[in-house]
Amino acid sequence: MLDFSKFQGKRIKCAGLGEVLFDVLPTGAKIGGAPANFAFHCKQQGLEAMAISSVGKDALGFKARDLLACKFLPALLLENDKQTGAVNVDLSDDGVPTYTFLEDTAYDNIPLTPLLLETAKSLDMVCFGSLAQRNRISHGAIMAFLDVMKEGSLKVFDVNLRREYYSKFIIEESLKRSNVFKCNEDELPILSEIAGLKDCNADRYFEYLQNRGIDCFIFTEGAKESTVYLNDEKSLLPTPKVENIVDTVGAGDSFTATIISSLMKGEPLAKAHEKAVNVAAYVCTQKGAMPEIPYNFIR
Repeated sequence: MLDFSKFQGKRIKCAGLGEVLFDVLPTGAKIGGAPANFAFHCKQQGLEAMAISSVGKDALGFKARDLLACKFLPALLLENDKQTGAVNVDLSDDGVPTYTFLEDTAYDNIPLTPLLLETAKSLDMVCFGSLAQRNRISHGAIMAFLDVMKEGSLKVFDVNLRREYYSKFIIEESLKRSNVFKCNEDELPILSEIAGLKDCNADRYFEYLQNRGIDCFIFTEGAKESTVYLNDEKSLLPTPKVENIVDTVGAGDSFTATIISSLMKGEPLAKAHEKAVNVAAYVCTQKGAMPEIPYNFIR
């Protein structure tokens, strides 16, 4: 059983670990990367949050530091000689993105430093994904980071499958270290196949996760609905109808950050879930993945 009550009344320290990159949209380049997006939205929900990644010694690397500072998001951006990550984002007529990633970038080469490991030991919660693990250097650093986190910490695996940038090995090693898992409707069939499940549905996959010691499963289905499983509870909500969608980049990250932050602060599952769907809907009406969220969506 996953107990969120132990975090209540605490100063909760958390991080998004993995890629910091630039989403190159038709409207211009925006700072992003799923873990950084997650950290930004945790901060908006009142947690002490930071982004952890690597950037290059290039103009985009300096720009990343400046932009995160402008958003008042602390960041541990370990420098290396690779170029700062970027992804070209093409939007369909209804704002749904497709991504083309640069390869062998700075976030693919996160160095395993004493500072990285000391930071891991200080955290109550971290969110990580599979994209930054496509390179063995960052994969090793992320696994080592998770392994030294303090007992009872929360490890959120938001799988975020992109193109061929994942493997059964990466998924299995990440699940071993996680107690919260998140995926979407496009990822579930792939994950079910990796797990060897004949039935591809969220209920069955949650049973599989529970058998692995993961008692919280967040499952999103885009404009249709979302389902959150927590121990013996299940919450299902329709996705709000959104007028004037600008883009959906970062909406899923804001959803995950909001629901996890709310649960850690002691809110019941139903309230946390409702807040998360409303925040994600608002993000879809804004440019980029890190818009400021109005207070009425946070309280």
